Amino acid sequence: MGTESMGLRESKKQETRQLISDHATRLFMEQGFEQTTIAEIATAARVAKKTVTNYFPRKEDLALDHHEAFTAALAHAVAGRAEGESPLAALRREFAAAVETCDPVAGFAGPEFARMIAESPTLSARLRELHDLREEALAVALAAESPAQDPAVAPRAAAALLGAAHRLLFQRIQELTLAGEPNARIAAVVAPEATYVFDLLEAGLSAGEG
Repeated sequence: MGTESMGLRESKKQETRQLISDHATRLFMEQGFEQTTIAEIATAARVAKKTVTNYFPRKEDLALDHHEAFTAALAHAVAGRAEGESPLAALRREFAAAVETCDPVAGFAGPEFARMIAESPTLSARLRELHDLREEALAVALAAESPAQDPAVAPRAAAALLGAAHRLLFQRIQELTLAGEPNARIAAVVAPEATYVFDLLEAGLSAGEG
């Protein structure tokens, strides 16, 4: 019974978190991120202002509520890759799958969401920070299995290159979204462009990957 009660409590917490996030995103899109207050979000979600900040300590996290999945994505792809598969191959495969499914974490979040970020200096800065954190997490994952003979900087160098490629492709998806292209068209454009980008990286990283 105790386990069931804990499960219901956790489910209720997730529902409340999602409710707050949904109302916040709606208000941000309607009014702009900078113009929307925590108090307005609390009123819309019918919760206390303190409840909002308990679930989302940073206002930016209300808009970018998938930030944990975003920052961990590249590191997870590398750590969970198949035996014998290179980090580059794993990241190439994962990105291709994200494009095929128009994954919001890869940038397919719709024109209203893309516009909300582009028009907010605060959210734009936070997104750059998340890209940096994602690169740092990738460097840690690469360092965990870096050959002893490689220079100490090797994992960070590889992460910088791979992180920059993903940042470029994310920005490309956002660019096409803001231009009014539908997801299917964006995917059709970005898929071959991603192949080109990853091909550029392959020669430079293959020696370090063994």
